[in-house]
Amino acid sequence: MHIHFIGIGGIGVSALAQYFLSKGDIVSGSDLADSETTNFLKKKGVKVSIGKHKPENLSDSTDLLVYSPAVEFGNPEMQKARSLGIKTKSYPEVLGSLTENHFTIAVAGTHGKSTTSAMISLILANSGLDPTVLIGTKMKEFGNSNFRFGKSKYLIVEADEYKRSFLNYRPQILVLTNIEEDHLDYYKNLSNILDAFGQFLKKINRGGYLVANEDDGNIEKLIRRQEKTQFKIEKFSPDQEEARKIKENLKVPGEHNVSNALAALVSCRLLGLKDREIFRELFRYEGSWRRFQVFEAGGVTLISDYAHHPTEVEKTLVAVREKFPDRRIRCVFQPHQYERTTFFFDNFVSVLKEAPVDEIILSEIYDVAGRERKETKKKVNSRKIEKAVGSKSVRYQKTVRETESYFKKTLAKGDVLIIMGAGDIYELSLRIKNFLTKRGKN
Repeated sequence: MHIHFIGIGGIGVSALAQYFLSKGDIVSGSDLADSETTNFLKKKGVKVSIGKHKPENLSDSTDLLVYSPAVEFGNPEMQKARSLGIKTKSYPEVLGSLTENHFTIAVAGTHGKSTTSAMISLILANSGLDPTVLIGTKMKEFGNSNFRFGKSKYLIVEADEYKRSFLNYRPQILVLTNIEEDHLDYYKNLSNILDAFGQFLKKINRGGYLVANEDDGNIEKLIRRQEKTQFKIEKFSPDQEEARKIKENLKVPGEHNVSNALAALVSCRLLGLKDREIFRELFRYEGSWRRFQVFEAGGVTLISDYAHHPTEVEKTLVAVREKFPDRRIRCVFQPHQYERTTFFFDNFVSVLKEAPVDEIILSEIYDVAGRERKETKKKVNSRKIEKAVGSKSVRYQKTVRETESYFKKTLAKGDVLIIMGAGDIYELSLRIKNFLTKRGKN
């Protein structure tokens, strides 16, 4: 079968493309921009077309077109597929069909999905359960991929709430890390978000489990709303006996990661794994791609992190200070999406004002293709955030190149530099990493 993916560079879509490639299918795809992910897929033999989407990117021999939820109805490749009678399905629809044919562990929540699913994946893979894994972060243990092909019944997926994508999934175990406002360009308010998560709970298979964060008020509210459930509930909390042991031994810092690890612990116990096996893998876990990913060179600690919601930014910067209490901490933050920045403008300002770091450079907001409104882009920018914060330690730099040049001149031995955001700011971390490596050799 020949499957074509629109938006193949997306972290979720790329994992699904690798799944079908591993099954022996012919895989092709397109994306607006080249990236680490598209280059990785090309090396695996996937034909990837980069640039503006065009009808000719789609072969007449294609059997199925899979598209990212961000792809609009009028996309030229979608139009060609319809004209040729080629079957089209969204990424969540195709992934949903996989969840129906596996014992699925789905990780959902506003924050912590990637880290929690990575932890669970590592535990299962190294405990002989041989899972198939499709998650939102790359793991060095899986060949720097966000995908692992397993031969067992187990499937581990991230369950993204954007546009209610997760309602396509049928998990046997649903892990729920936390719930708060996000994707407000789609949901508008918390009530609608809770409604969507409530619908997702109904997708848990009969006799399955909800693994829930007991300390999250919105999750507790959601559970109280359930009149009848066909699943059992297992809860985790930082007050559990194991929390102190986890905090003392976990290599990734922060209370939020202790919570993620507790979620993984409870989930894996349900699969019959012993605490000894689970803790062994949890305490080996060193983070994954853009989730507190640490690189050391020349006395400088470089951290790449995906945090892009105010809560994530706050917790990540607190965790950095907790891990490096006596060092100079410098940060580059790229806000993600104009819509999100508008909704959370005051929250970002408050978090940046109180951030326990020595310096923050604000990069311009990352423009998410297909999810921005022109009127919103006129209202907000990173310069306005800088002015609202009003601190000498938080300042705007117009271009990433300027920021790169600045740090190449000023990074000193003992500095901790964290580069944060869900957009293309990670490319800066790669360039700084290369610079530090070369400087260390001289």
